[in-house]
Amino acid sequence: MRQLRLPKRILKDPTTVIALGIVGGWIIAAIFAPLLAPYDPLEINLSDKFMRPSMRHLLGADAFGRDILSRIIYGSRISLMMSLCVVTLASLIGVVFGTVSGYVGGMPDEAIMRFTEIFLGIPAFFFVMVVVVALGPGLLNAMIAMTVVWWPAYARLARGQVLSVKEFAFVEAARALGAPASRIIFRHIIRNIFAPILAHMTLDVGYVILTATGLSFLGLGAQRPTPDWGLMVSTGRNTLEFAWWVSTFPGCAIASLVLGFTLLGDRLNEAFSRG
Repeated sequence: MRQLRLPKRILKDPTTVIALGIVGGWIIAAIFAPLLAPYDPLEINLSDKFMRPSMRHLLGADAFGRDILSRIIYGSRISLMMSLCVVTLASLIGVVFGTVSGYVGGMPDEAIMRFTEIFLGIPAFFFVMVVVVALGPGLLNAMIAMTVVWWPAYARLARGQVLSVKEFAFVEAARALGAPASRIIFRHIIRNIFAPILAHMTLDVGYVILTATGLSFLGLGAQRPTPDWGLMVSTGRNTLEFAWWVSTFPGCAIASLVLGFTLLGDRLNEAFSRG
């Protein structure tokens, strides 16, 4: 039975420790943003316009004199909230469809898989942009669009896992004892396919963050004056010659959080594969 059990050796892996440190650090920053941020992220002080990094503003200030560090700290809330919500919703929808498809088989399986292939055949970022344009710019619409795009991958993954697990002896025994399908699915199947799904979810958080910040960069996600990392990079791209810090530090924040989740997801996937 491949239940969710983290091997102890994973916590001794230096890469895992680094990844957990990065992700954990950003989570702490998001939770305690009001305590850690030195300024209000929306506070305008034109006397500090484009102030270089200094003791007053450790990472500098933007065109409105807003503190870059404070906006990055508060921006971590938006990036983490969006990515975790999208990945959670997409995985729930995908696992439900994938589990039903793999366990029931037959025509329902064919119908669900053909439906998911339609979504999987469309470039993800392009499809997200189309959905957001149709719904209108904004964080909520961006989350809806990304959920629509992300769930088919989980459906396909869950189906493949279910096809393997449902042939195991303990599932056959439960079926022979007359256990209802719902009990078999939730008690025996889902708990044994959750490990690879969790690893995939962790990897996907990084991809969702990149997509979300990309939408904000294009003006389709967060709207001004929201302290969103993608929006901060976008507003500072025209001032790189004389105010490089406006977009460089938010870009570094994006890269570090994506790197943390990517490394963590990769290590989890490797650990669960080894059993």
